[in-house]
Amino acid sequence: MIVKSSDADRYALKPPKDLVAALVFGPDAGLVRERAENLMKSVVDDLGDAFRVSDLDDSALASDPARLADEAQALSMLGGRRVVRVRGAGNTLAKLFEAFLDEPKGDALIVVEGGDLAKGTGLRKVFEEADNAAAIACYPDTARDLFDVVRNTLKAEGLAISSEALEDAVGRLGSDRGVTRRELEKLALYCHGRKDVTLDDVRAVMGDEAEARVDEAIDAMGMGDLARLDLALERLWVAGTSPIQVLRQAMSHLQRVLLVATEARRGGSADEAMRRLRPPVHFSRTTSFKNQAQRWNEARLGEALDLLLEAEALTKTTAVPSEAVCGKTLFSVAAMARAR
Repeated sequence: MIVKSSDADRYALKPPKDLVAALVFGPDAGLVRERAENLMKSVVDDLGDAFRVSDLDDSALASDPARLADEAQALSMLGGRRVVRVRGAGNTLAKLFEAFLDEPKGDALIVVEGGDLAKGTGLRKVFEEADNAAAIACYPDTARDLFDVVRNTLKAEGLAISSEALEDAVGRLGSDRGVTRRELEKLALYCHGRKDVTLDDVRAVMGDEAEARVDEAIDAMGMGDLARLDLALERLWVAGTSPIQVLRQAMSHLQRVLLVATEARRGGSADEAMRRLRPPVHFSRTTSFKNQAQRWNEARLGEALDLLLEAEALTKTTAVPSEAVCGKTLFSVAAMARAR
């Protein structure tokens, strides 16, 4: 059966008693791990209990298919239902699980962790079509999801967060649920002994001032603001920021602008395309980002990306000062933005 995304967290915390196996898969590896572990904890409190938890991987089952049934039928020395965890599962195991789910062995809960499996094929199809199994997809959190994750995680630690701080925190998260959890753990620890989380707390723990300075330079470049770019670069060099870092972030930024610009050219919504970006565009940069997507076309973006790529190669293969190469290239790209 297919578990809906809106029900996935609740399902993982309290799966049906008669569930034989579950496939947890998707591009968000941290969320895959979190939901898989919640499924296992519904059966076994201590996932380190070697008597009740068997930990396998794709290669172990590929080389010894009979081991799945053996582990599922094994009895715990101290009693209680067991869990069989299969990590890194791919479509090569599809036929093995299809046969197992047709005639299950033992009463262990089988929890299978997979990557970003294509819809309607292989392993994913087997679990989606089986009545005694579940397929749980794990995609990166949306902004709405992140608001709930941040609020609920901090609430569990006895902390409330201001709306301004919450929006800032959400803007810094979202690419991976595991990373999100670790960042929120750091924030809760930093605010231990208090009742409220402020914007200053978020910026102190989750903020990266060097990255913020690079973002300022990149936005100035993308908007063609030469004076602002000049000042931002001066601050970067004084702070000792690596020119290679600046060039790579500039390339990554323009690639994201290209995705949004392409979607808009095809008649789609630029706002919707921006919301799908991971990590999300920080709320403080959304207006600038949207303006850049409207300012640039695909051909010009391709030329700008070529310039940045050539600059990175130049800094690595010649004795030309890397700050000079980086600065000249960013100004060239900014001039392209001014020319539209």
